[in-house]
Amino acid sequence: MITKIKIDQYFSTHSGLPLIDVRSPGEFQKGHIPGAFNVPLFSDDERAQVGTMYVRQSREKAIELGYRFVTPKLIDFITQSEQIAPSKEVVVHCWRGGMRSAAFAQHLSDNGFQQVYLIEGGYKAFRNFVLKTFDFPFKLNVLGGFTGSGKTRILESIREMGHQVVDLEQLANHKGSAFGGIGLPKQPSVEQFENDVFEDFRKLDFSKPIWLEDESHNIGHVKIPINLFRQMREHPLLFLDIPREKRAEHLVEEYGKCNNEELASAIGRIQKRLGGLAVKNALQYLEEGNYFEVARITLFYYDKSYLKGMRMREQSKVVTITLEDTDAAKNAELILNQTESYV
Repeated sequence: MITKIKIDQYFSTHSGLPLIDVRSPGEFQKGHIPGAFNVPLFSDDERAQVGTMYVRQSREKAIELGYRFVTPKLIDFITQSEQIAPSKEVVVHCWRGGMRSAAFAQHLSDNGFQQVYLIEGGYKAFRNFVLKTFDFPFKLNVLGGFTGSGKTRILESIREMGHQVVDLEQLANHKGSAFGGIGLPKQPSVEQFENDVFEDFRKLDFSKPIWLEDESHNIGHVKIPINLFRQMREHPLLFLDIPREKRAEHLVEEYGKCNNEELASAIGRIQKRLGGLAVKNALQYLEEGNYFEVARITLFYYDKSYLKGMRMREQSKVVTITLEDTDAAKNAELILNQTESYV
């Protein structure tokens, strides 16, 4: 049995079922519904050939070529789908809910699958749903502060205390600075990052506050969805003021075990802004293993850069919270206590 469902129905009642995306591997890699399995009808090259046939000859010729590509794979499609959905109940989609997903769904239904749900509008409908979600007026608590303040760990502690948190840097595989990608996996595509942020948000209660870290629009090469970013800028900023020495110690703890070549490369990426003497000293300290002094030098640049951005904000919406050190659990508790009257 094949049943068509809209994208909101999928999330409200069917998101627990296995989801099969039949688009090509390249389409899937660019962006997909989180949790989906890719069982491509066509390879990237086959898809290109079908598209060329459609443009240069006719729709009928393109369909004929598509069937020639797909026919040898039919048994494998069933085998893969049974592994993904042993219960024989599954959700299927393609780019716009067209021929690819319809043909795949019919093939599954003809070969023993009891229930196949077909997402109307396919991945395109999902993308529209994602972008529309970020129009919602969220209640955001935006946590800011100089580099090395331990904001990510504080957010982890806030989450452990039962509050709603979205860790944008974790989803981006990047910590937002020239050093941000060191030791982390490859970043997702811009589109997939938006999808992953949506996935985290959709699990939350929008009537309650959501904690985020203050970020630039770009985190590495990905971008925060524009309507979410605008809201982050409109909400009060909870600015953590922690002594530079303590923040340098935190950075040593975080980056001290990293490869020196990667650290030197990161210093090189900000050399114009650090200045020649500072870069020379930082590289010398790095060679000596004096990571504390390396951190102190880079913090002079990052503190100055962050303050410049702070001056562009509406100052009435900046709430400064003075903290003694970078103890995440203790600071999380202090922040929660102090922010009750502000947010």
